[in-house]
Amino acid sequence: MREPVLVFDIETVPDLDGGRRLLGLDGMGDDAVWAAMRTQRLAERGNDFMPAHLQRIVAIAVVLRQGDGLKVWSIGDEDASEGELVQRFFDGVEKFRPVLVSWNGGGFDLPVLHYRALIHGCIAPKYWDTGHFNREAKWDNYLGRYQFRHTDLMDVLAMYGGRHNAPLDEIAQLLGFPGKLGMDGSKVFDAYREGRLSEIRAYCETDVVNTYLVYLRFERMRGRLTPMQHEAEERRLREVLEASAAPHWAEFLDAWVG
Repeated sequence: MREPVLVFDIETVPDLDGGRRLLGLDGMGDDAVWAAMRTQRLAERGNDFMPAHLQRIVAIAVVLRQGDGLKVWSIGDEDASEGELVQRFFDGVEKFRPVLVSWNGGGFDLPVLHYRALIHGCIAPKYWDTGHFNREAKWDNYLGRYQFRHTDLMDVLAMYGGRHNAPLDEIAQLLGFPGKLGMDGSKVFDAYREGRLSEIRAYCETDVVNTYLVYLRFERMRGRLTPMQHEAEERRLREVLEASAAPHWAEFLDAWVG
């Protein structure tokens, strides 16, 4: 590939500390705080999915394709703080200035990352630059919706219109990729409260690899990869996953029929 590519995905849970502060519930336990937050959200919106500023990041998974290398991993250790996860994500952007790739990253992942970076005092000047530090960034930056420095595949494929947005799981399966295996976003909070962070991280990693596979097909479609190059990129990914002893990659490879 011509330049570094960083595909990313986050997993979140409701920010109970934030809800405790905003609702004036100091001294109340997590269950009571969540009940209050959920009740308010249901009354306001008819669902209990928290807005971006009340989401707490518990996992960030990435695929980095650079030069001859390809790596898939979850950022940080399981005991890393949220602030460390967020800063390390932006450190990667600062170091490589990659093309960022996501599925609905503009609609969810990046707004959450922005708010959490603000809360934790993270630093990311290259990410936010629209020409102040680097004049070329005026026309090639991460914040422009219709630019490709951040490629939100869901948004691009739907022609920037929400009516045609599609779930990653369904698009992945239509292309012969595994899609979601055993978990989805609605199960993350329960899994987190049960101490199953390793499962959440594994799920996040499989989601980001699904996204990467869709991106490779997208790059082939728009002529930036030849059919032979596309086949080589998929083969490279298979080799990376096959070299891992992690059980979620064995399951993923078994389900990959493309």
